[in-house]
Amino acid sequence: MQPLTARRPAYQRQLRRDPAPSKWAYRLQRWMLTPYVRMFLRTGLPTVLLLGAGGLWFSHEGNRTALIGQLTHLRQEFEARPEFRVSLARVEGASPELAEAVRARLALPLPMSSFDIDLDAARARIEALDAVLRADLRVRSGGVLQVTITEREPVAIWRTDTGLMLVDTGGHRVAGLLSRADRPDLPLVAGEGADRAMAEAEALFDAAGPLLPRIRGLVRVGERRWDLILDRDQRVLLPAVNPVQALERLLALDHAQDIMNRDILTVDLRSDHRPTLRLTPNALAELRRAQGIETMENEL
Repeated sequence: MQPLTARRPAYQRQLRRDPAPSKWAYRLQRWMLTPYVRMFLRTGLPTVLLLGAGGLWFSHEGNRTALIGQLTHLRQEFEARPEFRVSLARVEGASPELAEAVRARLALPLPMSSFDIDLDAARARIEALDAVLRADLRVRSGGVLQVTITEREPVAIWRTDTGLMLVDTGGHRVAGLLSRADRPDLPLVAGEGADRAMAEAEALFDAAGPLLPRIRGLVRVGERRWDLILDRDQRVLLPAVNPVQALERLLALDHAQDIMNRDILTVDLRSDHRPTLRLTPNALAELRRAQGIETMENEL
């Protein structure tokens, strides 16, 4: 019987430990080799470290103030360069009077940097002028601010309680007018709401044909229909619906019977069935005499 303290055999002492990794070490190695982890170690981890360092640097108010001041200085130097300096405003497409008003509305202390010019705000100020339909602002080479103006074209004179004014097709005010004689080439409209029906008024003037030289103006009645005012105190009452067609029927009737050259005060076209005529007092008396009505009344 051998003692317990006997030495192990030589073949047992020569056995070495298995070099294979443990289960958890194997799993860790496989996880480190996955694409997402490798990508994170390559790019994500350095990015996180850089962001952390930057955040730590920006956490100090002194560093932030110094950086903002430096960036502001660089921007001011860049914007103050001569190639970005605007020293002249050129107004095109406007009359001399309107061009002066546009320059006054620009209110720009030239010369100044093009970066300091708010083109949208300047355009809004210019388009607020009554005579301006549209304004286009662009900074051109050579330090020129080009302002291209599209003026409103007046199509009629609108007589209101406050005076005369020029209006365009949409009824927008173009300018004030001191006297009707200042624009004899434009027709006259009157009445409340006439500015909102300028398109219909233009159509009536275009359809007037041979009556156009005799027209003194159009009067808006009840904000729903027109009265056509002619010389010799004649008035044509147009309907609220299809007034142009009614005027064309009157022109056809006048061409056939020459009624507008007779002693007629009013032609009422508000009825689609037939026009109603109102004669002058002299014409009415002559008609009564021709019919023997006045003689019979005198005998009675």
